[in-house]
Formats: sequence, structure tokens, C-alpha cells
Amino acid sequence: MRLILLGAPGAGKGTQANSICEKFRIPQISTGEMLRAEIKSKSQLGLAAKKIMESGQLLEDDIIIQLVLKRLTSTDCIEGYLFDGFPRTIPQAEALKKASIKIDFIINIVVPDDEIVKRISGRRIHPGSGRTYHIEYNPPKSEGRDDLTNDELIQRDDDSEVTVKKRLEVYHELTQPLVAFYRKWAETDGRSPAVVDIDGTGDISAISKEVFSQLSKSQG
Repeated sequence: MRLILLGAPGAGKGTQANSICEKFRIPQISTGEMLRAEIKSKSQLGLAAKKIMESGQLLEDDIIIQLVLKRLTSTDCIEGYLFDGFPRTIPQAEALKKASIKIDFIINIVVPDDEIVKRISGRRIHPGSGRTYHIEYNPPKSEGRDDLTNDELIQRDDDSEVTVKKRLEVYHELTQPLVAFYRKWAETDGRSPAVVDIDGTGDISAISKEVFSQLSKSQG
């Protein structure tokens, strides 16, 4: 099972990726995790990536492609893999195609922009532990305070409404066209991956059930 998971930031891709990888026993290839490792190591790439990510922009395609292609050489990718956060642009998708990287399905999680803004901008973090709250969906017992320590909660810079809207603009401009790219490919090549649209609003377990149902239908 070789998949690409598409959707706007905050659409719930990470949650669904975990369910899919557990069910099919395949690794999740997340460029975000690879980039965070670079940032943590304070490498030159990591420092540059941090500055770009905090501004809501995307990294250059050649950097991402190098990271991904290296990851695919690992033995845990032999039985399949799930791309989460890659490709994000048409050139990246074309690079995967040119490299003859096999993809079976494109899972496109669809969530309205206003719901995305509400989900992300409402997040609050306890900096000491990483505990996460949401002012509407999972509020702390005391407003603005961690339940266990009573420390003040913070909003990460990349969770601010302004940054979220900027990230959505970038997504619609650069990433959303990938769906059309793969649909067009399917019109001319029977070996192309199948595109599966999933409604990303509502109960998480129901969304997962729909993902597996659609994959089963497509396989059949």
C-alpha cells in the first residue's frame, strides 16, 4: 500500500496517517518530522527551514526531494509507505513521477478554510510539557492555564490566525493543484494512482472508517 495524503494544514492528515499506517503496517514518511529533526540539530538546513516555516512559506523543492528520496532507501519502505506533507507542489509530484516512485492512491482530505482557521488558531500549548488544548474543542479548566501546573498557556507563532491564513493561501496556490494533476494523469495513464476524496469534517473515527471503505472500493 503506497499512498499520498493530501489536504490543507489542519485538515487532520496526521491523525488519519496514524490510522492508515497502523492498519497496513507501513511507515509514515513525513517531511515535517525530517525537517524538525534538522531544526533540533541546529544544522544550517534546520536554521533556514525554521525561518521559512515560521513565516508560513514552503521550502525549496530540491531540498525536500533529496530528503524524501533518501528516506525511501530504508528497508521499512519495502512493503509500502505513506507520504504525509509531500509532494506539496507540482514540481515535487513530477519529480516523484520521473523517479518512478510507485503510488497506489491519493487520499484528499477536504475541510473548509473557515474550519481550518478555527481548528489551528484555537490551539494553546503548555510550553513545559507540550500538552495541547483548544479554546473551543478542548479548553483547559481555567482559561489560559494548564490543568496540571496552572502555568500560562501559549499560542505558537505558526498557529496565529494571520499565519494560518497565509499557510492556506500558499496551500491553495501550490498544493491544491496536485489533485488536478493526479486526476489529469489518470485520464491518460492507467498506471496512475487513484484519487480518493474524503470529507474531513466530523468524527475522527467516522473519517477513518470512510478512508478504509474508499480504499477497499478502489482496490476492488
